[in-house]
Amino acid sequence: MSKRRQAGFTLIELLVALFITAIMFTIGYGALNQAFRSRKEVDEQSARLIAVQQALRTIEQDFELLQPRPVRQLNGDGYLPAMMTSQNAGSMLGSTASSLGDSSSTSAFPSLTLGNVTSLNGAALPLLSFTRGGWTNPAGLPRSELQRVSYSIENGALMRSYTAELDATLGDVPIKRTLIDHVKSFSMRFMDAGHQWQTQWPVPTLGVGQEGLMLRIRPVAVEVTIELEDWGILMRHIEVAG
Repeated sequence: MSKRRQAGFTLIELLVALFITAIMFTIGYGALNQAFRSRKEVDEQSARLIAVQQALRTIEQDFELLQPRPVRQLNGDGYLPAMMTSQNAGSMLGSTASSLGDSSSTSAFPSLTLGNVTSLNGAALPLLSFTRGGWTNPAGLPRSELQRVSYSIENGALMRSYTAELDATLGDVPIKRTLIDHVKSFSMRFMDAGHQWQTQWPVPTLGVGQEGLMLRIRPVAVEVTIELEDWGILMRHIEVAG
């Protein structure tokens, strides 16, 4: 009986097969890597979108629930308006309610823009602070449903802070959280009862005899403009309830 010769692969054939496999693996790996990068970019953009939406929604809720409730100054001497920009804070801090309408405290101020402009005992003042209502209390804690909220810019991030006590003292540490980062610029305008836009609040044109009004007056609407490094300019017009 004749023996049948067994067929096999030559070395050249094996090398060619390995070379083709390597090419296919490289192409497949590149496509897979691109898919992973695309998925990561989509996830990052989705997370950024959610963060921006949540920040804007928080801002809208705060202004929609703005209340005409003044608060005591941190040192207990007099009161601060229900809503106050940092430009007016320098002239109002340390003043009593009877002196808030003094003409010396209503001079021209710069527009409300990015950054903190003055300080109290070495601490930077926020861009804006105001009293809002509707602070939920599911745990039934012995506290007010009103909340003193402040907005500031720190290291390129828009920060929201509040104190556990409505009428806080110097010993109360604000509770802060980051609303949105990569903030390039931030500005606000306030519509008064005459439907005129103001860059500071309370309106500096209020004079002597209107101290009580200055403490409680609220804008009709608020315009918020945020410029982000990646999303550009975002603007919201928010109507103040009541």
